[in-house]
Amino acid sequence: MVRMARPRNRDYDELRRALIDAAGRVLSTEGPAALSTRRVAQLAGVSTTAVYSLFGDKGGLVREMFLAGFARLADAFAKIPATEDPVVDLRALGRAYRENALTNPHLYELMFGRPVPEFRPDEAASAEIRPTFDALVAAVDRCIDEGAFAPADPYEVAVGLNGLVHGMCSLELRGALGDRTEADRLWDRALETMLKGLSA
Repeated sequence: MVRMARPRNRDYDELRRALIDAAGRVLSTEGPAALSTRRVAQLAGVSTTAVYSLFGDKGGLVREMFLAGFARLADAFAKIPATEDPVVDLRALGRAYRENALTNPHLYELMFGRPVPEFRPDEAASAEIRPTFDALVAAVDRCIDEGAFAPADPYEVAVGLNGLVHGMCSLELRGALGDRTEADRLWDRALETMLKGLSA
């Protein structure tokens, strides 16, 4: 194992991401019982000192994995260009959500499930991830305001849409939607059905 001192500033982000991704791989492939600072450090090729320096302990590492998953989702949302069509933009959020899940499957279950039973996001973490859902509510609100959707509570509509895309992502990550071509077809059908039911 390579011994490593506290990372230099220019190495910080790269090492932090490597450790988070290594921890996610351990959790998703070996299970929560295998998740330890020693195992994560081993996969990342560093000493446990680096893990402790960046995250404090295993609990801090899990918390940062959780936040990293949502930070990557927020980054994916931020890259979506705005158009004049609110429904097009809402669909783009759904596609970004899906692609983020497929790109980061090792973090997805921690974001929305309880693979580490002892971990529960605290109030600060919950507040930090809230903007990703707020972006969906705002997109729905715009669809309603511009007459693309029938009048409704944007929060309630957003909850339904979130449930749909989360369920589809969970199925796809488990291989239940077939290959990519079949999954694309099923995604299009599910979104089309949902949005048709919301239309004005």
